[in-house]
Amino acid sequence: MPESLSVKKFLASEEATSLRAELEKMVTSPLFNTKSTYSPASLDSDLLFVDKHMTYLSKHPTTNPQQYLSNLRLMTRLRS
Repeated sequence: MPESLSVKKFLASEEATSLRAELEKMVTSPLFNTKSTYSPASLDSDLLFVDKHMTYLSKHPTTNPQQYLSNLRLMTRLRS
């Protein structure tokens, strides 16, 4: 599916770059559950954690990215 101009603009922004970096930190951290999820639309049938959330944020421009990231950290934090 072709991306809209607003999606492309968001993904090229500095804010998206910093959000991607934060999501990648979460993936490399052992403190968070960031496993890939199954997606029949994906070429390799897995939807990577970072891609999944970047796509969501790019398609929902009214979402506050910092609040979203904060909530995502709370929901994915592993508890011992």
